[in-house]
Amino acid sequence: QVQLIESGGGLVQPGGSLRLSCSNSGRTFSDYAVGWFRQAPAKDREFVGALRWSNGATYYADSVKGRFTVSRDYAKNAVDLQMNSLKPAATAVYYCAAGRPIVSTIRQPQAYYYWGQGTPVTVSS
Repeated sequence: QVQLIESGGGLVQPGGSLRLSCSNSGRTFSDYAVGWFRQAPAKDREFVGALRWSNGATYYADSVKGRFTVSRDYAKNAVDLQMNSLKPAATAVYYCAAGRPIVSTIRQPQAYYYWGQGTPVTVSS
């Protein structure tokens, strides 16, 4: 069973950093991929990044490549999203999701079975 819990959202100034974490209630993600998505008001849910727990392979949206990093935390059985050089356009509710997508669908929300409750991120001065 997968029960996702996100943490780490909040208010940050433009150019600042924030780290989000997604855990499976302390259980390992095993053969799942964990994706991070975000949804701003009146916009569609957007892919941010993803990681395959089994081999650590990562995938990123072009808009965040080089600034955001998805990583595994074995000690916490969590997948973290490190966000640097944040811009106001990054303001959204951030969700983590777990599933078993193939490479061609790893950026698609419908490829994921389980979703967390979301954590809000606001980038503003």
